[in-house]
Amino acid sequence: MSERLPHEKGFHVSWDQMHRDARALAWRLDGKGPEDGGWRAIVAITRGGMAPAMIVARELDVRNVDTVSVKSYHHQERADAVILKAPDAELMGDGTGILVIDDLVDSGKTLELVRSKYPKAHFATVYAKPQGRPMVDTFITEVSQDTWIFFPWDMALQYVQPYRGTD
Repeated sequence: MSERLPHEKGFHVSWDQMHRDARALAWRLDGKGPEDGGWRAIVAITRGGMAPAMIVARELDVRNVDTVSVKSYHHQERADAVILKAPDAELMGDGTGILVIDDLVDSGKTLELVRSKYPKAHFATVYAKPQGRPMVDTFITEVSQDTWIFFPWDMALQYVQPYRGTD
């Protein structure tokens, strides 16, 4: 049996679904921050965490938003995670009161790297795979490790031939 290609076990996420799931993440995080239930800031892991972080920030009325840029893929091949751009050091401290958001935890290497820098931050993702789940404090939906998630920002609208033909 040959190994499946990413598109053969795909989970397609529309913009509407991402919005619903990110709002659900916000509701789950509401009142869970260390400062009377609030969060000092949100840090999005770029690029995938930017859309859900924006939605969560709006829902929780968090105005202080920053990014951390981590590269852990070269094309579709996994590589060692490296931080390309760190958030404001004065804002971050040890991470206390900071909500770090990403779209997905896969292997957990990206979150492991960021958590090593900000050990007291709260890490949340919209989607989680089993291998990376230990790195996440809060998530909404778990998918199998061999599922490839197609995010709306990676897709284009185009015609697709029907499975059974056009007759």
